[in-house]
Amino acid sequence: MADQPPSNQTYPALLASIKERIQRAQVRAAVAVNQELVFLYWGIGKEILARQHQEGWGANIIARLAKDLKAQFPEMQGLSPRNLGYMKAFAEAWPDESILQAALAKLTWYHNITLIQKVKDPAERLWYAGQAIENGWSRNVLVMQIETGLFRRQGKALTNFGQTLPSPQSDLAQQILKDPYNFDFLTLTTAAHERDLESGLLEHIRKFLLELGVGFSFVGSQYPLEVGGEDFRIDLLFYHLKLRCFVVIDLKMKPFKPEYAGKMNFYLAAVDDLLKHSTDQPTIGLILCKGKNQLVVEYALRNVTTPMGIAEFKYLEFLPEGLKGSLPTVEEFEAELGLSDQSET
Repeated sequence: MADQPPSNQTYPALLASIKERIQRAQVRAAVAVNQELVFLYWGIGKEILARQHQEGWGANIIARLAKDLKAQFPEMQGLSPRNLGYMKAFAEAWPDESILQAALAKLTWYHNITLIQKVKDPAERLWYAGQAIENGWSRNVLVMQIETGLFRRQGKALTNFGQTLPSPQSDLAQQILKDPYNFDFLTLTTAAHERDLESGLLEHIRKFLLELGVGFSFVGSQYPLEVGGEDFRIDLLFYHLKLRCFVVIDLKMKPFKPEYAGKMNFYLAAVDDLLKHSTDQPTIGLILCKGKNQLVVEYALRNVTTPMGIAEFKYLEFLPEGLKGSLPTVEEFEAELGLSDQSET
């Protein structure tokens, strides 16, 4: 499309129309500031798109509009060329106004810009928008969830919920679990044990709860259970406010083994007998492992009658101090490969 300059007959109509939109929105802003702002920006973006298509105007029209609108509304923020460009991208991404009413107008403009910038697929964008509204995410939390790929992880844990929980409890339970869990806020040695992982998660309990998701209420770590005169301890015990049930988490610094399911089955039976209230739903188990074989997990869960899921977790690793001195340095690598002499010639 040719980049034609705006005509003196059509450009004033565009400017006047946008000015009228802004003035109308300012009157209603006291009632619903954010919603009106998002609708206003979408409307401006839609009109810019339409005029560019009809008149063949290029990108330079945005800079001119920004200058003239700023002169008309000097006290109003958000009329920069950059933000007008975001408005155009926003309207281009969401041509259907009904989507704004359903979800997007409930988010701040900065949330919407983030979704446009960081998520290309419309369905995935809407999913993140819904999650941000439901969970009350700030923009920074939204960015973090997008960058860690929550859309691809949510509800992906291997579970037996379909066979052990009634509907819709089984579907709700499936959606609260993810795979893998991202514990990048932790840095552990390659030789770390379960207690090191547990201590790290408790030290960063707020970030841990954020990764678990909304609804998890922390009950305790190394939670004691007395069964048949013997003492047992649960790594981490939570209560999920939406599911109305206890959630037992068992931490494993090794790949999943079938015997882990047997141990979890014992914990779930004990919690149901000793802690569960008559109005609570059945206790759910989550085994967090450093790795898993899908077929092994499926066989291990096949005949288990208590609800449990298995998922992996990721964290940042570093070598123990004792091993660092035994590794070759960069200079030693170069000398071994004959690269140090080459770099000097």
